[in-house]
Amino acid sequence: MASDMKLVLRPSTERGQADHGWLKSFHTFSFADYHHRDHSLFGALRVINEDRVAPHTGFGTHSHREFEIFSYIVSGELQHNDSMGNTEVLKRGDIQLTSAGTGISHSEKAHGSKQVHFLQIWSLPYVSRLAPTYFTRHFTDAEKKDQWVRVVAPVNAPGVSSKREDEGPAPVQSPLTLYSTLLSLGKSLSHQFSTGATKGYIHVIQTSGYNVGTAKGATIRVSGGGGVEAELREGDGAYITLKNKKDLQVENVGVDVAEVLLFELE
Repeated sequence: MASDMKLVLRPSTERGQADHGWLKSFHTFSFADYHHRDHSLFGALRVINEDRVAPHTGFGTHSHREFEIFSYIVSGELQHNDSMGNTEVLKRGDIQLTSAGTGISHSEKAHGSKQVHFLQIWSLPYVSRLAPTYFTRHFTDAEKKDQWVRVVAPVNAPGVSSKREDEGPAPVQSPLTLYSTLLSLGKSLSHQFSTGATKGYIHVIQTSGYNVGTAKGATIRVSGGGGVEAELREGDGAYITLKNKKDLQVENVGVDVAEVLLFELE
């Protein structure tokens, strides 16, 4: 019997890479000078960039429109300024989400004396020409320990607030839900995909340091039953295709805590 789930690996070494000195970046999907026809879009998910920005440098003022853009802070501090008048220093555990809509300009720079490591994620909105909006949320390491925490969810989903700052997930104008966990050694988690989900993407954050070589560090085993199984290390990801509602099992089989992101997509 064919499995109801398919996993396609996206190894860290095959991601797009850019080293500009001040910026070291990995691109899961086509971005800037990196183009790959097989990795340009997955559902509403358009960009996953794992960025490291050197102290006192960063992205100067630039414009966006018609994207949902969110930053997941791993370490260091990120200074955000935008054309809506928002000024904020983001730290580990913070999620900052901008619905660019008809257009915004913003800058993002490393704040303080340390490098900032963060993931910038873009998704396609349900509809075009939305009014630009800005949201921040914070989730502690303790909240994420050995459980899935919903950090981003569709604006119309249960438990999602449209306030600029609030409890619960940041509201996104896309058919996308993002979960995060800090999975301890030997621990495992399951995830039941929602009825409307047809696909997902899982990513292990490169927390042990910048590495352009073979993935190392934290290691997880991902399985979907029926012989569907993959082992991922830091920087690795996997596309998940679903035929029916299905459980995903994630187990830490390494020697380090694994910081894992799981996207659920329609």
